[in-house]
Amino acid sequence: MPELPEVEVVRRGLADHVVGRRIELADVRGERVARRHPGGADALARALTGRVLTAARRRGKFLWLPLDDGHALLTHLGMSGQMLVLPPEEPALRHEHARLDFTDGGPSLRFVDQRTFGGWSAPTLLPDPFGGDHPGGVPATATHIAPDPFEPAFDPAGVADRLRSRRGPVKRALLDQGVVSGVGNIYADEALWRIGLHGERPGTALTGPTARRLLEHLQEVMGEALDQGGTSFDALYVNVNGASGYFDRRLAVYGQQGRECPRCGATVLRSPFDGRSSHWCPRCQTRPRTAPRGTPH
Repeated sequence: MPELPEVEVVRRGLADHVVGRRIELADVRGERVARRHPGGADALARALTGRVLTAARRRGKFLWLPLDDGHALLTHLGMSGQMLVLPPEEPALRHEHARLDFTDGGPSLRFVDQRTFGGWSAPTLLPDPFGGDHPGGVPATATHIAPDPFEPAFDPAGVADRLRSRRGPVKRALLDQGVVSGVGNIYADEALWRIGLHGERPGTALTGPTARRLLEHLQEVMGEALDQGGTSFDALYVNVNGASGYFDRRLAVYGQQGRECPRCGATVLRSPFDGRSSHWCPRCQTRPRTAPRGTPH
């Protein structure tokens, strides 16, 4: 699933290509893509037609385009969703579920989703409960999402305290979008490796300085990924022009099971974690006795 850097790459592309333009026609195909919008696909198309996209905003993995009527086009990228800017004369793509054409006759905006886990909706904008820098507010369905490490509203000391209050694995707390948003499996594993901390370590075992350094590593690794256009393992993770990111070439442990740790040379292991996988170095990241031993395969 795209994480903060990948979503920010898309947000920047939308800011460059669609903000300030008026929607002439919204074409939403099928109810699944609009399942989060009251009234379904037809109601969503009516809500978008004639509106102006006034900005491109993001909080963590949540991406929205405020409209000129106090609502927003909120897009859920899911596992494979793409927001692509294409010439209006280009035929519909395979797995294309929604399209916006604009009154200026310029490039159209397409939503493509191979697995249809993502979708569009148009919720009302509400005041930001965290006091963030989002003029017009945040979507009503995203008010529970905590600020991400790149927002002015992000409180490192407060988030560090919340991490330290968790009795469960620290990685689980990092993935909790109500604690800190934008972090997924990739950057959690990479940040934990950088600080030398096993993801199964309880949050209560962290010192204050360690928790704050962990958040600094999160900012660092996601910033580096953003500079590389994000992490693209296949053609599903692309920017609005269809280009892939290159941070996968710099990953130290995520997806690197069976290879050498770039810091110490030990074999990187993989172990199950909450329905996902964790990737870690057995020498750099001491395993708690109750944690899975891991495998190089």
